[in-house]
Amino acid sequence: MAYTERFRQSDDFRREELIRVIEHSVENLTVQELEALYYDMSTKNYIND
Repeated sequence: MAYTERFRQSDDFRREELIRVIEHSVENLTVQELEALYYDMSTKNYIND
């Protein structure tokens, strides 16, 4: 996908695309990497338990 095409996509489509990429990446992380990611996201208030 060309860089300029991203500006033409709807926000919803782009959001779904980003979620798919992130989910695929997270599936391949180790437990230690997941814990580090969780800690980082929770300290930035992206995750609120």
